Amino acid sequence: MSNHFITIIGLAAAFCTTISFLPQAIKTIQTKNTSGISLSMYSLFSFGTLLWFLYGILTSDLPVSIANGITLVFACIILVYKVKYK
Repeated sequence: MSNHFITIIGLAAAFCTTISFLPQAIKTIQTKNTSGISLSMYSLFSFGTLLWFLYGILTSDLPVSIANGITLVFACIILVYKVKYK
């Protein structure tokens, strides 16, 4: 397989997993209801996503960098709302 094709697969996977956080972020922003969200889970997830983002940057892996950078933003929005509207 060519590197170009592999990158396209990575970008498609990144798009799917990243966009999956958008409905939760929108719902949390609109309702400010975070009762069903685990603070410890989102804290650990956000930290792990930050590490994946850094890994993607350090290895010049575009799909990993993009996906985790955007996912980190969505996860942090949800995390901030969880702390703010506890």
